[in-house]
Amino acid sequence: MKALLKHCSSEIYKGLFVVDLDGTLLTSERQIAKNDLKALNRLKEMHYVIAIATGRSNWSFDKLIDQLGYSGPESSLPIDYVIFSTGAGIMDFPGNRILKSVSLSSEDVRCTAKYLERSGLDFMIHRPVPDTKHFLYNSNGADNPDFHARLKMYGDFATLLTPESLRNFGSATQVLCIIPGARGHDIAAEIADTFKQCSVITATSPLDGKSIWIEIFAPTVSKSQAVKWLADTIGLQQNNICAVGNDYNDEDLLRWAGLSFIVDNGPPSLKALFQSVASNDNGGVGEAVSRWLAAI
Repeated sequence: MKALLKHCSSEIYKGLFVVDLDGTLLTSERQIAKNDLKALNRLKEMHYVIAIATGRSNWSFDKLIDQLGYSGPESSLPIDYVIFSTGAGIMDFPGNRILKSVSLSSEDVRCTAKYLERSGLDFMIHRPVPDTKHFLYNSNGADNPDFHARLKMYGDFATLLTPESLRNFGSATQVLCIIPGARGHDIAAEIADTFKQCSVITATSPLDGKSIWIEIFAPTVSKSQAVKWLADTIGLQQNNICAVGNDYNDEDLLRWAGLSFIVDNGPPSLKALFQSVASNDNGGVGEAVSRWLAAI
């Protein structure tokens, strides 16, 4: 695994800069601001390693990069690694070679699906890396626009959950439960208490900005654990890592990194815990880079 990394532990790098994607590096228009891009290029020139840590799957990330014009082996996007599916997978960039992936066991998939189905919740079960775009889905028929919007977006890869399809599914990257309204955090707490053997992570929907996505993973999955694996592999210490995020699924990483920032468009509960920088629409990532370099 380590041999695949383009940065080996014998090379000397000053640090690792880790940035979330949606709502952090991406503006509200789903673009990367020129000043933020300039700041990342500055880090590259100064011999820092840069990673994106996103809740997007590898397929969703690739699709976005293609839309932004950064695809191909000579991509001008100054990124070295991509931590995707909230830490369930890591790949290098450009190249997109999978360096590490973790799956939820088939037993946990079946138990989680049956629990969510009995609870009358809408959810999707995504196949293991690299085939994360394919999934089973269960809908309780109630009003849940965010769930149905995502189902429509990825309809070509969706299969209705049935007893037979669940029995034959096997392991999974994640189980994703989409909850409309404010009750998502309470439901996430109930799921986490029920499935203590799993990693349960919440995030605000990147689609409607209101619904709560509850992601159920294998126990070792989180952004912080993925970044730790990457840092250990390339020989960087925790105090040489800076992280920038905007949402609940970034919290564990922001707590773990040597220095952390949250963009101003993040929720107030997280802004109370971490240093704030400007919003994703006003150069927050570039500000974080400048403040990190000034603090070193």
